Amino acid sequence: MTVPLALTPARERLVLWLLALTQFTVIMDFMVMMPLAPQLMQAFAITPAAVSGAVSAYAWCAGLSGLLAAMYIDRFDRKRLLLWMFALFTLSNLACAIAPNFHVLVLSRAFAGVTGGVLGAIIMAIIGDLIPAHRRGAATGIVMTSFSLAAVAGVPTGVMLAAHFGWASPFYLLVLFSLVIWALAARALPSMTGHLTRRVPLSAVLPNLIGLYRVPNHLKAFALSFVNMMTGMLVIPFISPVLVSNLGVKPAEITYVYLAGGLATLVSARLVGQWSDRAGAHKVYRYLALLSVAPMMFMTHMPMMPLLAVILFFPFFMTAVSGRTIPLQALMTTVPEPSRRGAFLSANAAIQQLGSGVGALLGGLTLRTDAAGHILGYGWNGWLAAGLTVFSVLWVGQVASAAGASPAPGERKAA
Repeated sequence: MTVPLALTPARERLVLWLLALTQFTVIMDFMVMMPLAPQLMQAFAITPAAVSGAVSAYAWCAGLSGLLAAMYIDRFDRKRLLLWMFALFTLSNLACAIAPNFHVLVLSRAFAGVTGGVLGAIIMAIIGDLIPAHRRGAATGIVMTSFSLAAVAGVPTGVMLAAHFGWASPFYLLVLFSLVIWALAARALPSMTGHLTRRVPLSAVLPNLIGLYRVPNHLKAFALSFVNMMTGMLVIPFISPVLVSNLGVKPAEITYVYLAGGLATLVSARLVGQWSDRAGAHKVYRYLALLSVAPMMFMTHMPMMPLLAVILFFPFFMTAVSGRTIPLQALMTTVPEPSRRGAFLSANAAIQQLGSGVGALLGGLTLRTDAAGHILGYGWNGWLAAGLTVFSVLWVGQVASAAGASPAPGERKAA
C-alpha cells in the first residue's frame, strides 16, 4: 500500500488548482468545437455531419487511449507522465490552429483526444496518490470546478475570439494558456513514484490489463461510470438545439444560459465535495442522482417560457447533473488497490468516454424534426435518462472500496 505524500496545506491547494487548470484546458478543448460549427462549415465548406464527425473523433480516440494507457500509466512517475502528455496535448492544439484543411483538423482533433483522454486519468491518479481517502471528495470538488470554469470563462471567451479573429483563435489561446500551466506544474508538482515499489515486468502488462476487467468490483464500478455518463449525454448535447428550435432562444443568448449554470456549479462543486467527505460518497451520489431526475425531466419536456425563466432554471439542472459526478469520481479512486490505481482510472476514463458516445448516439436516434423545424422526441431521452439514473442509485451500493482504501467518516458510520 502506498502512503499519500505529505504536502503543506498551501502546496496541496496549489497542486489541486494546477490540476484543475490542466483539466480546464482539456474540457475547453472539447467543448469549444461545438459552438464553432458554423464558422468551421463556412471556412472548410463542410456539412454539419462533418463537424459532428470531428467532435466524435475526439471522444472515440480519448476512449481508446484510456484503454491503452492502462497498460503503462502505473509504470512511470505521475509527474513526468503528466508533463509529457500535457506537452503533446498542447502540440495537438497548435496543429488544430494551423490546420490547412479539414482533414488535417480531424486528425489533429483525434490526436487531442488521444492525449486528453490520458490526462484525465493521470489527474485522478495523482489525487488518489496525494490526498487521503477521507478528503478526496473535497479535492475532487476543486478539480471538478474546471467544468464550471470552462462553461463560465473558457467557451464564451473562445467563441468571442473566434467571432473577431477567426475560428483558429481559441486554439491559439489554449496553446498559450497550456504553456503557462505546464511551466507552473513542472515547478510545483512533486515527484510521485510510490506506486512503483512493485515493478511489473513488461511481459505481465497485458495479462494484468485483462485481469483488471476480471475483478468483479472493478466491473461493477465500470458499469456505474458508464451508466452515469450515458444518462447525462442523453440530454446535454441537445439542449442548445432544442432551446433554439423549440423555444425560439437566439443562438447568442445560449451563452447566458450556460453562464448561469457555470456560475452555479463553480460554487456548488466544492460544497458537494465537502459534503461527500462528511456523509460518504455512496450516500451523496444517491441523493444527487435522485435529485437530478426532476430537472432532467423538466429540461426534456420544457414548455414555452421566457429566456429569463430558462436562465433561472439552468443552474438547478447543472448543479444536480454535474454534481453527482463529484462523489462518483471520489468513490472511483478508492475502488482499486493503490498499485493499480492509475491503470484502473485510465480504464474508467475510457469507459466514461464510451458511455458518453453511446448516450449521444442513442439520444440522437430518438430525435426528429417536423415541417416547422421543431425537434421532436426529446421527451423520450428524459424518460430513458430518468430510468437509468434510478438504476445507478440502486447499483452504487454494489461498488465497494478496496481493502487498502479507508472509507470516509460517513461511510464508516453507515458500515
